[in-house]
Amino acid sequence: MNAPAWIQLIVYLAILLLLAWPLARLIEAVMQGRFAWGRRIEAPLFRVGGVDAEREQPWLSYAIGLLVFNGIGVFAVYALQRLQAVLPLNPQGMAGVSPDLAFNTAISFVTNTNWQGYGGESTMSYLTQMLALTVQNFLSAATGIVVVVVLIRGFARHSARAIGNVWVDLTRATLWILLPLSFVFALVLAGQGVIQNFKPYETVQTIAVQAWQEPRLGADSQPMKDAAGQPAMENKAGQTQTLAMGPVASQLAIKMLGTNGGGFFNANSAHPYENPTAVSNFLQMLSIFLIPAALVFVFGRVVGDPRQGFAVLAAMTLVFVAAVVATTMAEQQGNPALAALGVDASAGNMEGKEVRFGTNASTLFAVITTAASCGAVNSMHDSYTPLGGLVPMALIQLGEVIFGGVGAGLYGMLVFAMLAVFIAGLMIGRTPEYLGKKIETYEMKMVSIAILVTPLLVLVGTAVAVIADPGRASIQDPGPHGFSEVLYALSSAANNNGSAFAGLSANTPFYNMLLAVAMWFGRFGVIVPVLAIAGALAAKKRLEVTGGTLPTHGPLFVLLLVGTVLLVGLLNYVPALALGPVVEHLMLHAAK
Repeated sequence: MNAPAWIQLIVYLAILLLLAWPLARLIEAVMQGRFAWGRRIEAPLFRVGGVDAEREQPWLSYAIGLLVFNGIGVFAVYALQRLQAVLPLNPQGMAGVSPDLAFNTAISFVTNTNWQGYGGESTMSYLTQMLALTVQNFLSAATGIVVVVVLIRGFARHSARAIGNVWVDLTRATLWILLPLSFVFALVLAGQGVIQNFKPYETVQTIAVQAWQEPRLGADSQPMKDAAGQPAMENKAGQTQTLAMGPVASQLAIKMLGTNGGGFFNANSAHPYENPTAVSNFLQMLSIFLIPAALVFVFGRVVGDPRQGFAVLAAMTLVFVAAVVATTMAEQQGNPALAALGVDASAGNMEGKEVRFGTNASTLFAVITTAASCGAVNSMHDSYTPLGGLVPMALIQLGEVIFGGVGAGLYGMLVFAMLAVFIAGLMIGRTPEYLGKKIETYEMKMVSIAILVTPLLVLVGTAVAVIADPGRASIQDPGPHGFSEVLYALSSAANNNGSAFAGLSANTPFYNMLLAVAMWFGRFGVIVPVLAIAGALAAKKRLEVTGGTLPTHGPLFVLLLVGTVLLVGLLNYVPALALGPVVEHLMLHAAK
């Protein structure tokens, strides 16, 4: 990496941690019920909803409530898409969305995936964008927050049968964390030039093609002449272009803060109305990691040992920095085939990247958005070099635990932490413990399900897609790159990321249904085992620290955790990655 790339990375991490520390205090106070002013406002809302805020639930009741809540969300988003043609706030007269695409999109936004098999500005009305998609951006992010909060409670409590009240937790996460942050961030984005209006789309005269004159043609299609015998000329106007309008800033704020990723525009954060300046680009990158980083500090504070949070943060940061370095170096080297032809590669591989962002800002954004469960992109990952595209794909396949999605990243990393202490316990012949809780057979069964469900969905789904005729028909590029496009799509769906390699025509009934299944079970196939772990941990007694207890806050544990994440999280995908990006890299350097 060059010096500007290192400076950008260091400044990014420094500002991120400075902002995350005070935010962690707010999140802890809100989710622990110590936000007194907020509780006075919540009380009438709970009375209207018939919720007893003081009554907590065991893990199974909590999980059922969460599933029902999100199931209702799927129905609401589906219905709004299908009926948008007859609903208000549709100045462009958008037709109702087809059944398979509406189902895919509903599952996508409810599961915090935000996979988009459509162009937002050409498919969705303003009402659908706001009432269906933006609302689910809030609620899916709140779902991730409450799940990790419950898991943290499981570690912090002992001999307890209840883990919290799902309706209270969802309300607090939405009202006092996501809404205020999004409101402020939307104003900042609007100040940077992100549009926010309800205007119909505007047709404008472009400046790329100026007005000109050309000979007037007669009925015989021959040039006419004026009275002086000179060619008769007529004025021609320049080209016109339709510019999409809409309430973008309000959706963009929660899209980033909630690690959602679904863009108002098809070009997502590469669109100048959605990401107009270098400042807005940097702020969007900060917002993706802001809440996930703060939740790591919340973890340390709630369990009573901030060092535990620092250890998890250190493991995340180590892998993140390595991923940024690898991706940036791959893109800065550019395409060797073009270099062999004498093409200037001093700017690196600029294919698919915005000139206003360049290689460094594009690769940092790519790593951030795939380390988190955020599908926002400011460059096209499909156009990256094979190794440059491999790293974002691998980050998704790890389960997006490197900071990760809002809540989802931390509960995924804590699952790996339990696996790490279990492995360490086997190595020294001692019952594994983590934060004073024994990790026994039941917890390890749930850990295994949480870790293995997504590789199963990805690998089986990819196999089905490349075998089935409808799956192969959507692959535009031949050979290993086409395979990479399918593998990336299933990895993105099952791990609830939402970004794509962009060369796959995924808006077909086959892919809409296949990816919807992967998104739903990739989300809740992990959440339910995590809630079961939380319930089991909360019921356990706390063990005293002894001389044989493995310290889980030092450098040794950080390295053990990183090793576990890389070996266990990525090992399932090595054969598939070898068939895609690795083979393509070898072919590229062999000039084939």
